[in-house]
Amino acid sequence: MYSGTYAAGHCQGIAADLEKGYMYYSFTTVFVKTDLAGNFIGSVTGLCGHLGCIAFNPDDGRVYGSLEYKNDAIGRGIVQMLGGGIEIPDRFYMAIFDVDRIDRADMPASEAMRCAFLREVTDDYLAEVTLADGSVQKHRHGCSGIDGTATGPDFGEADDPAAKCWLFVSYGVYGDTARADNDYQVILKYDLGELNERSAPLSQDDMHGIGPDGPASKYFVYTGNTEYGVQNLEYDPASKTYLMCVYRGKKPAFPNPPMFACDARIAPRREVLRGVFPETAGEVLTLDGHGVNGIGFPRGDTGIAALGDGFFYVSHHGRNADGQFTDVKLYRRTADGGFALV
Repeated sequence: MYSGTYAAGHCQGIAADLEKGYMYYSFTTVFVKTDLAGNFIGSVTGLCGHLGCIAFNPDDGRVYGSLEYKNDAIGRGIVQMLGGGIEIPDRFYMAIFDVDRIDRADMPASEAMRCAFLREVTDDYLAEVTLADGSVQKHRHGCSGIDGTATGPDFGEADDPAAKCWLFVSYGVYGDTARADNDYQVILKYDLGELNERSAPLSQDDMHGIGPDGPASKYFVYTGNTEYGVQNLEYDPASKTYLMCVYRGKKPAFPNPPMFACDARIAPRREVLRGVFPETAGEVLTLDGHGVNGIGFPRGDTGIAALGDGFFYVSHHGRNADGQFTDVKLYRRTADGGFALV
């Protein structure tokens, strides 16, 4: 499936509604809806933040996406791409798209999107922490904001067919090889009902602080530092794992693969977080049998959508003279946990 070409940032994520026959795409500042043949249905434009990974929730028919507004290299790049003259505050939201409303091109966000403010992310992004060597660093856990987003069962409940569906969002993490407190992926868990109840339309001229008081849970996954954390997070019901697609890390002490998988059948365990000062305990998740060696599949960082029975749509990002696009291709999981093009 060809997404169409857009004069926007690269494809950040994809989501599929097989029952109604729609595909959804995040192109950083543009949200796109097509049918499964690639025919354009509509778009939401005008976002001056970073819309990242997106996830479809079949229970309510909505699409959820991480939305960042920040004054770092990414935020300044977005402002430059949009022509400048925009003041960007440091704020992080879960965007909630009522996709049934999207029926034409260039719709304003106010017609199809509400946002819930994520206070925990904003606090960690703005925090200054003192490390074991006495140096003061910005961004707790190396938090650069949020990106990977998924819906699915809580960890430890994947074997229960009646398990509640939650919204998970993972931190972006700055790729800093000089500090030791950034070797975990951080994943927050939110109640989907609460996110919707405590959300509101977002005006970029007066950015609200309406949202949950905090996440229902905060999880840590020891993978080694990666460049901007989990780019795409996706629950695979066939393997009962959460796939984490990343840009490879650079610390030589770690294997630095492009994908990890967390076993959703295993409940988190409380333990002291490695490299974090002062000593801090957290709820730590368990990687699947691949461990920190991960999975060598080099795609998924610009979009992956689980279809069930071990099949996936995977983004193949590209660009041409008119802008950026993706070709979505069908893959299946292999016996060794990898991916094969169908």
